[in-house]
Amino acid sequence: MPPPRQVFVAVVGTGGVGRCFLAQLSALASRLSQNAPSPIYLSLIFLSRSSKALYNPTYRSLPLSTWESDLDGSSQQVLTPTQIAEYLASAPSRVVLVDNTSDQALADAYPLFLRRGISIVTPNKKAFSGSLDLWRAIYAAAANGRETAAGGSGASAGGGSSTSAGSTMAPSGPAAAGSTGFVFHESTVGAGLPVLSTLADLVDTGDRVRRIEGVFSGTLSFLFNGFMPVGGGTGGSGGSSFSAEVKKAKELGYTEPDPRDDLNGLDVARKVTILARLAGLPVAAPPAAFPVQSLVPAELEGVASGDEFLARLGEFDGAMDKVRKDAAQKGKVVRYVGSVDVENNELKVGLETFDPSHPIAALKGSDNVIAFYTERYGANPLIVQGAGAGGEVTAMGVTGDLIKVLRLLH
Repeated sequence: MPPPRQVFVAVVGTGGVGRCFLAQLSALASRLSQNAPSPIYLSLIFLSRSSKALYNPTYRSLPLSTWESDLDGSSQQVLTPTQIAEYLASAPSRVVLVDNTSDQALADAYPLFLRRGISIVTPNKKAFSGSLDLWRAIYAAAANGRETAAGGSGASAGGGSSTSAGSTMAPSGPAAAGSTGFVFHESTVGAGLPVLSTLADLVDTGDRVRRIEGVFSGTLSFLFNGFMPVGGGTGGSGGSSFSAEVKKAKELGYTEPDPRDDLNGLDVARKVTILARLAGLPVAAPPAAFPVQSLVPAELEGVASGDEFLARLGEFDGAMDKVRKDAAQKGKVVRYVGSVDVENNELKVGLETFDPSHPIAALKGSDNVIAFYTERYGANPLIVQGAGAGGEVTAMGVTGDLIKVLRLLH
């Protein structure tokens, strides 16, 4: 019977996802502490946002019920990633760092944290879709990344014994002794949807992934489901203008403060890059590595603000109207998708047309859908579909990864 365990948790980032995660952490800590006969005691020992931090030199647990007011009242300065690593590495028990930011500097320090025995769970895409050297360094340092293939990626395209980022397979060798940390990042693709873990299961069980295709952006899903809805006229041509749909999405909170950050396709490209690397392709960082179609008119790329962009976007509706008309004439609908052709080592992100009966065409609201075409599944892909954005579901993915780490820590 395993003895009671204490695990320390450090959280960086208290925005939308961070706030939801802290609420889920509080509930999880309560449940695990009552898990007789082998309770796990989770203690929050470090909390930080962009302007200030909260921690105790003696690693005393921070109350989860008052974290916000305690952090507001803190006079402690933000630590650098190296300083955070030094503090956490000296803790008297195992530590999990939860990075709820998109901070590149913190992502760059992941190998350092992992080598110091600190596990990481995160929705931070920059760590896994940027430099291929950083990707390789992270998995070289991680306890669940010792066995790698395809030029240093986290999983092999055709199977074998590699251990990927979504897998909960226990490591062998020195890492099994707990000398290095584990890393999980399920919520970097599809928020709380089991996308990376599904891919890991396919790879780890020896299936051959041939192609991955899907709608990876809740924002762009919402836009095109309104712009060209299935059943809205011939081929789905009865939607509003593209600029009107963008403004609606902005008003409903589906877009970034500047919608160009959604429409330039880079967020989708980062997710496609992560999937490609986990499938075994040593893909360089986008957009230089493969085609990424931007929906931002060239004339508006350099305007001063998101508000100015929205005010002028209607001037360019003609181009998107033509795209819709051309698709409707063929009896199809247009959607913004990302795809990975694993067998031919080709990635692309942009507009594609689909029959109205296709799962990608039939999406509703801001849902994501990811289709895995593999040797075992043949012509009928394995499909993961559901809400792919939002603080609660993204935080759920992070919390799920924390639970994976807890199962692996000794």
